[in-house]
Amino acid sequence: MSPVSTRMGRAKNFLAAHLAQNVLGYVSKNPEANFPRLLNLVKILAIQERHKNQIETVASYYRENPAIREYVHRLARNLHPNVRNRLLYNWFMNAMIFGIPRQRSLSAELGVNIPNFILVDPTSACNLACEGCWAGKYSPRKLSPERLDRLFNEAKELGIYWIVFSGGEPLVYPHLFDLMTRHRDMAFMAYTNGTLIDEKMADKIIEVGNFSPAISLEGWRERTDARRGPGTFDRVMRAMDLLRERGAAFGVSITITRENVMEVTSDEFIDFLIEKGVLYGWTFHYIPIGRNPNINLMVTPEQRAYLAERIPYIRTHKPIMIADFWNDGELVEGCIAGGRRYFHINAAGEVEPCAFVHFAVDNINEKSLLEVLRSPLFAAYQKRQPFHDNLLRPCPIIDVPRALREIVKESGAHPTHEGAETVLQGIIAAHLDERSREWGRVADRIWAERQQLKKARELS
Repeated sequence: MSPVSTRMGRAKNFLAAHLAQNVLGYVSKNPEANFPRLLNLVKILAIQERHKNQIETVASYYRENPAIREYVHRLARNLHPNVRNRLLYNWFMNAMIFGIPRQRSLSAELGVNIPNFILVDPTSACNLACEGCWAGKYSPRKLSPERLDRLFNEAKELGIYWIVFSGGEPLVYPHLFDLMTRHRDMAFMAYTNGTLIDEKMADKIIEVGNFSPAISLEGWRERTDARRGPGTFDRVMRAMDLLRERGAAFGVSITITRENVMEVTSDEFIDFLIEKGVLYGWTFHYIPIGRNPNINLMVTPEQRAYLAERIPYIRTHKPIMIADFWNDGELVEGCIAGGRRYFHINAAGEVEPCAFVHFAVDNINEKSLLEVLRSPLFAAYQKRQPFHDNLLRPCPIIDVPRALREIVKESGAHPTHEGAETVLQGIIAAHLDERSREWGRVADRIWAERQQLKKARELS
């Protein structure tokens, strides 16, 4: 691209940024009238045709679905202007509308896949010791603020404007807010236990504007405290109240187990989350990795089938966005890990394909972002994606475990902590093989039914 074209592109993005942010303010005053106008503006600014089509789909949902309209109105009316103009704008415009086309262009130019976001652990330190924590076996480490600052600059050069923090507990990392302030044009989210969010921190979250905490819950008080420690549920409720009162955008992170699947997806619990101010939720099926892995906590095939119907129902009938990290494979065209749409950097700097696949070849402390994206581990991942034609079977850990064994062997990846290899061999691996076969039979039936329904709709 010529220097003149580059300057013109930057000028267009600058003007679009200010125009879109002004419109966001108008939307908050009268969302019924102005949200459709915002969508029309974004559709004009969108570079990719598929983004224009997606925006039209959103507009259709807004017109036709009362739950979607109520959700949009919650965003418009309840968020603090700092949050609305920084977090929402950075995520929607910088990360998606402008960022993804740049990622695609550079992927073709550089011959390497550029993901949409990065999951990074600033520290492995945590103020809790939750039973079964997926990260509970990592050695005590932390990344330097200098390396994180450089990582974020490298990311933006590649069109990546979305960073997700994990851990450990990200909020114990002393440089977190300084880094987010330095990178005001990025959107940040953190998986957090929420217990450190007091009045002072809630104020800082509003002040920085471009940060959203996703707070972990296991269900109601008894179940949350049983896994996370006495008093945790009440501390989380206090944190949510502080965030809601100030106009923060926050969500929940829920590990779904065989024991809590009905509790956390009940109307009562979902309505309670909405009342507390929760805007979105990430749900993760329990994976036997980390501290004291327990195969008996994995959801059954029947429960997973229930979730495949229940979570989409919640999304279309409640004013909250809930994602099912495994069953939503159909929406994202299979597994998103291994550098395809995201990857994980642990607190030691080791570059892993996924938060639950604890194997690595490279270390971000020793290489640039672009260099680690060329990892043989990622190459082995991406050439096998999607791992199954049935996109309800997207995961190389629990759905196609043979693929993960092949990837680790082919790339020469090493375990990043003691016990990580148990998903490849031994009792846990044998259980994953059997569970994948059991789910396969159920998933294939559901997939066939969905494809028949899809064809019927196309013909009608």
